[in-house]
Amino acid sequence: MTEILWTRPEGECFGTLVLAHGAGAPMDSNFMNRFAEAAAEHGIAVARFEFGYMAKRRETGKKSPPPRADKLIGEYQKAVQLVLDDIEGPILIAGKSMGGRVAAMLAGSESLPQRVLGVVCLGYPFHTTAKPDLADWRLEPLQKSLRPIFIAQGDRDQMGNQSEVEAVQLPDTVSIDWLEDGNHDLAPRGASPATWNGNIEQSAQKTAEFLKRLTT
Repeated sequence: MTEILWTRPEGECFGTLVLAHGAGAPMDSNFMNRFAEAAAEHGIAVARFEFGYMAKRRETGKKSPPPRADKLIGEYQKAVQLVLDDIEGPILIAGKSMGGRVAAMLAGSESLPQRVLGVVCLGYPFHTTAKPDLADWRLEPLQKSLRPIFIAQGDRDQMGNQSEVEAVQLPDTVSIDWLEDGNHDLAPRGASPATWNGNIEQSAQKTAEFLKRLTT
């Protein structure tokens, strides 16, 4: 695992978001940079890190595939501990796609420190792009989480669009903000009145509101 990459607010800080990347792009991808900067503008410090397989890609230049999501929980827990040792105040654990799924898995642990108040998923991978049978959906992390979960999801996400997900019963502890015409990266199509920057900004704003609800 690499060092923590910090993006901090210029003014008052309300809490910290530990943010994991998705399966295919690193912690400093365009999406991750944009979201971290938007969150900082809303008073949230963002601590990004990379799982070992992604850090190895940087060293070797070879695209090694990620391990199974459950195999990454221990690495995520170590990143959370690094942040806990470094800062005070409330923490959210979060991730883009696969990273959010791992964060939700971690939130099912009874050993998670109390300062970790909730989970944020940016484009939750409810299913593969092949849209498998409901029995194969990745609902278990959401159902077993011991912390509330906020999901920012594109309404046409290939791994769980609005019509599909609204037909599924989710726990009351899970809230979803649907982003206009957003795909799995939250980005709309070119002809849409929505913009990628606007959807990322909305996600950051809703994340800040989620954090403030948990701290009041």
